[in-house]
Amino acid sequence: MQALFQSEFAGTPIMEALQHLRDHFEASRKAYDYAREIVEGITAHWQEINELLRHHSRNWRMDRMSLVDRNILRVAIFELCYKDEVPASVAINEAIEVAKRYSTDEAGPFINGILDGLRLALPGK
Repeated sequence: MQALFQSEFAGTPIMEALQHLRDHFEASRKAYDYAREIVEGITAHWQEINELLRHHSRNWRMDRMSLVDRNILRVAIFELCYKDEVPASVAINEAIEVAKRYSTDEAGPFINGILDGLRLALPGK
């Protein structure tokens, strides 16, 4: 989420933003590899993820969402749609926990509502 935020906020290429985080913050190789997989996956499915976000955030234009919330949602949508090994409940709960840490008090219910609506629309989730 932090690399996506930095990329969108500063206009930094996404992989450069991820490398910057790796260079300046300590993380395990496993954590970095997973972050890279997520960033590459979101980049590869950018249009589809944004379309799902637009569709399931009825009454909220993407440009009205906070930059933090929008990128938390992108990560969770990627996990829900493209990471079969991640249970839907885990992806949603992690997104809510990240929102509690980095966003506002209202973000958790907002993110939960969007992701739960998406989960209900996905076959087998």
